[in-house]
Amino acid sequence: MNFDSTVYNYPSSRNVVYAKKGMVATGQPMAAQAGLEILQKGGNAIDAAIATAATLTVTEPVSNGIGGDNFAIVWVKDKLYGINSSGKSPKLISIDKLKDRGLNEIPKYGLIPVTVPGAVGGWAALSKAFGKLPLTEVLAPAIRYATEGFAITPNVAKQWNNAFNTYKSQLKSEEFENWFKTFAPKGRSPKLGETWKSQDHANTLKLIAETNGEAFYKGEIADKIHAFSKKYNGYIRKEDLQVYEPEWVEPISINYRGYDVWEIPPNGHGIVALMALNILKGFEFSNRDSVETLHKQFEAMKLSFVDGQKYVADPRAMKVSVKELLSEDYAKKRRNLIRNEAINPVVGNPSSSGTVYLATADEEGNMVSMIQSNYMGFGSGIVIPETGIALHNRGHNFVMDPLHDNALSPCKKPYHTIIPGFLTKNNKPIGPFGVMGGFMQPQGHVQVIMNTIDFHMNPQDTLDAYRWQWVGGKTIQIEPNFPNNLALQLSKMGHDIMPLLDTSTFGRGEIIWRNDEGILCGGTEPRTDGTIAAW
Repeated sequence: MNFDSTVYNYPSSRNVVYAKKGMVATGQPMAAQAGLEILQKGGNAIDAAIATAATLTVTEPVSNGIGGDNFAIVWVKDKLYGINSSGKSPKLISIDKLKDRGLNEIPKYGLIPVTVPGAVGGWAALSKAFGKLPLTEVLAPAIRYATEGFAITPNVAKQWNNAFNTYKSQLKSEEFENWFKTFAPKGRSPKLGETWKSQDHANTLKLIAETNGEAFYKGEIADKIHAFSKKYNGYIRKEDLQVYEPEWVEPISINYRGYDVWEIPPNGHGIVALMALNILKGFEFSNRDSVETLHKQFEAMKLSFVDGQKYVADPRAMKVSVKELLSEDYAKKRRNLIRNEAINPVVGNPSSSGTVYLATADEEGNMVSMIQSNYMGFGSGIVIPETGIALHNRGHNFVMDPLHDNALSPCKKPYHTIIPGFLTKNNKPIGPFGVMGGFMQPQGHVQVIMNTIDFHMNPQDTLDAYRWQWVGGKTIQIEPNFPNNLALQLSKMGHDIMPLLDTSTFGRGEIIWRNDEGILCGGTEPRTDGTIAAW
């Protein structure tokens, strides 16, 4: 791939970054620097990704943590690998048990929505398979930041304060006290520029490093999670942790105008982005800022998302296959539903036909696309005493309808919103990309890919560009810089256009592209404390 081909034919841009030896792109400056530090010590892109991910649990706890999940797509030695480090529901949980407790839906907070955290297992598996340095060295920057403290950055300060205010008003019972002791020790959230540290977090990371994650799943950390959950009538037990293993998976893809776009298969919803692109590739687009382009994007996204919400689940429970959802025939059927007016999307029948993202690259050609999350900010509101571990709440995504593919049941993975992306052409890597942010993520992926391939935008311009998101029915939320004339015309086509002043709901992305000569080109997110550390 040469710079004069489609995705490298860039005009000059604000803050676009080029490098040769290595690059780390993420939404938090100290985490990016931690990844670069590991590259400079002889680590590869996989080591750098783990170091960055671990540091993000310290420096951006508002979005992810040791008690969450992660997914990654990794390019190593001319091959693409996928790892799904999400966990299953506890063996003891069931719909009937929750109904016996008077629950008709799965709560956001507390121990009930806690599934087995997979992030630590993902770090250990990636390190064992592809890393060059031991975890004790790779996790050293994160341990240092947790021990010595770090200065709170703007986006983190804002999200932390929002979470504190929510938790203070809603989380009143005893099991939530440790969250406030850990993350609001002064009776408030940390302020911008203030130093925050957690020795418990540092000690936990140190144990994880020294045991290659075994302490978390089979040792003293697992014992503490078990004891706390049992004390407060949760369902997760040491038995659930002991049997956990991350899953190596084959990434799934569609070809979009000569480029292969890759995602992790379900239980993640990356397939939603692929379904939308499959629909959209049947149209020609020459102008990004046109009513015709935006209308077709909106409609394709809606049609794909309702299918995803119906069919995406733990793959062992899915009644419809990935092959069926990504078939050309099914894409054509969905494409034919797009008219000149906005529709209320209806599920099709293919059988008849608070997250962080990081990207790393090294001089050897290795590249990593990784995403990690506690879900809904800090997650469940549960912090295990003496560990600093905030547990996630991924089980909230299960549904209580026993006939649904994504129905809650024991030892099952929930519908998962975090998705890393990767782009290749002619079996050569172009690079990792991602847009974090719950149900915005596949919508962000579609916009990134189209900005890159259809509209020839460089990584920074791609991420700077205004975004939109479908939130249900005919409602499309838009950013403040969305062109007003386009919004008015789209409204006349039946779209319920909803401007938002707060851009935090439109996702936070990172991109690294590489050419045949090994030159890296990166863009980072302007909607957060995004940083590229390059070498």
